[in-house]
Amino acid sequence: MVTTATEPSAQTDGFHLFVDALKLNHIDTIYGVVGIPVTDLARLAQASGIRYLGFRHEQSAGNAAAITGYLTQRPGICLTVSAPGFLNGLVALANATTNCFPMILVSGSSDRAIVDLQQGDYEELDQMNAAKPYAKAAYRVNRPEDIGIAVARAIRTAVSGRPGGVYLDLPADVLRTAIDAQTGAQSLVRIVDPAPRQLPAPDAIERALDLLRHAQRPLVILGKGAAYAQADDTLRTFVERTGAPFLPMSMAKGLLRDDHPQSAASARSFVLEQADVVMLIGARLNWLLGHGKAPQWSPSAKFIQLDVCPTEIDSNRPIAAPVIGDIRSSVASLVARIEQGDVRPDPAWLDAIAQRKTANAQKMAARLAAPSEPMGFYSALRAVRDVLADRPDVYVVNEGANTLDIARNVIDMIAPRKRLDAGTWGVMGIGMGYAIGAAVQSGNPVVAIEGDSAFGFSGMELETICRYRLPVTVVVFNNGGIYRGDDVNRAGGTDTAPTVLMKTAHYEKLIEAFGGAGYHVTSPDSLAGALREALESRAPALINCVIDPATGTESGHLKNLNPQSAVKPHGA
Repeated sequence: MVTTATEPSAQTDGFHLFVDALKLNHIDTIYGVVGIPVTDLARLAQASGIRYLGFRHEQSAGNAAAITGYLTQRPGICLTVSAPGFLNGLVALANATTNCFPMILVSGSSDRAIVDLQQGDYEELDQMNAAKPYAKAAYRVNRPEDIGIAVARAIRTAVSGRPGGVYLDLPADVLRTAIDAQTGAQSLVRIVDPAPRQLPAPDAIERALDLLRHAQRPLVILGKGAAYAQADDTLRTFVERTGAPFLPMSMAKGLLRDDHPQSAASARSFVLEQADVVMLIGARLNWLLGHGKAPQWSPSAKFIQLDVCPTEIDSNRPIAAPVIGDIRSSVASLVARIEQGDVRPDPAWLDAIAQRKTANAQKMAARLAAPSEPMGFYSALRAVRDVLADRPDVYVVNEGANTLDIARNVIDMIAPRKRLDAGTWGVMGIGMGYAIGAAVQSGNPVVAIEGDSAFGFSGMELETICRYRLPVTVVVFNNGGIYRGDDVNRAGGTDTAPTVLMKTAHYEKLIEAFGGAGYHVTSPDSLAGALREALESRAPALINCVIDPATGTESGHLKNLNPQSAVKPHGA
C-alpha cells in the first residue's frame, strides 16, 4: 500500500482578511499612522489597491476619516498603532461621534492575556473599554475568522440611524494568525443596505404640517444633519413651498444659497427671538442654539423637529411635533403633502426680517469696507470672500475663534457640504485633517482658513499635504495670539501672557521646507493675489496673513461662556 503526503491547504491570515473585508464593502481609502503592529496591514492594503495616506499625527488622520464619512455617507477609516497611537486617534473618534460623522477607528493592540492580567506588555492598554464612552460602539476581534463580521458590524453601526464613530480593536496575535483560506473567504460579509430608510409616521407628518400651517412667524432651521442627508433638491422644494424664512447652521450653509431671498442668516438673533413655530431639520437644540431657551428664544415658541433619533426629542425644550425618520424620507413626506401657499407667513413678519437683513447688511458692508492698516479680520476676510465668490468648486475649511466666527458671517456659500468647520464640539485642530480628507475625497481645491492658534494643533500635516501634492491652500490669520496678541504678563518678567504667541512667526516658511509655496502678506490686495495664484496652481500653499495683534475679542463670539475673570482685561 502506497501513501502520498496530503498537500497543505492554502492559508490566509488576519492581515489579509481585514483588507479583503474592506474591499468587499467598497472601502477604498485608509488614513493613518503606521507602527507596531499595523505596518504590514497598511502595506498590504496599499498593495491590494486601497489608497493609504500616512499622516504625522493620528488625530489628524482621524479627522480626515471623519470628514470623509460626512461627505460620502460611507465610514472613513483611520488606522493607528496600539495604546498611545490609539489615544491620539480617540479625540477624532469622539469628535466624529459628537458631530454624527461615520468613521471607524481601527487600532492594533497588545496581547489580550497579558493586558487583562496587567502584566506590562508593550503599549499595554484595554483599548476597547477606553473607547466605549466616546464611540457609538466598540468591538474587539478575538479570532481571525471573526474579522469579516466585525468589519460588517462596524460599518453598519457607523452609518445606520444616527451616524457616529466606531472603534474596532485588532490584537496583534489575531492579525498574524493563519487559518485556512477557504474558511477565511467564507467568513467575509458583504453588507446589504447598511443604512436602511426610516420612514416617518404619517400622523407625525400631518401634525407637523398642521402646526406649520397655523404659524404666523414660522422659521426653518437647517442643521448639518440636513446637509449629510444629501436630499438637497427635495429640501429646497420644501423650504420654497412654505415661503418661510430659513436659518442655516454653519455646516448647512449652501444647502440653499446664502443669498437666497428666504435666508434669515443676517437677521439670526431677531428670528430666533420672534419665531412662533420653529421647524428643526437635522439640527439639535444644543448650545449652538442656546438650548432653545430664553432670552435667545421666545418662551411661547412651538417646535417641530425632524430627527432620526427619538431620544433627541424634548432634550431641551418640549417638541410639539416630533417627526422621527431619516431626513431624506421625512422631507420627501413633507413635500408630498404640502402645496405652494399652504403655509402663509404673516407679511409683517417677512417685512420685519427684510428690514433687519438690510440694516445688518449695511453694517457688515461698512465693516468690510473700512480702511484697515494693519489688516483686521474683516478686511482680510473680504479679500478671501471676493476671490472665492466665483469658485463654487472650492471647499472651505474653517477653525479658530474670531477667524471661525467672523468667516462664517462674511464668506457666503452657494453649494452644499462645501463649508467644513469645528462643528458641534467646537474642537480645534480639525483643520488640516478636514482639508486633506476633502481634497482626497473630492479632488477639488480646498482653502483652510485658520486662526494661528488653531493651525498650531495640526500644522505638521503640511508635510502630508505636500507629500501627496494635494490642492490645499492654508490661510493663517496671524495676529500673534489666542484670540488676540497684545495681552501682557500681569506679573511682569519675560514670559508671555497666556494668550500670546510669537508675533514674528513666519508660518509660510514651514510649507517652503516641504516644497510648497509660501506667501507673506500684509494687505488685502496682496492676500487676494496670493490666494488666486495658489488656487490656480492646484499645488500646496500657505499664506501667512499678518493682521493687527489688537484685533479680535476674547473667545470670539463665545465670551459669555467664559467664567468671570478676577483679572481685569488688558486695556481696561
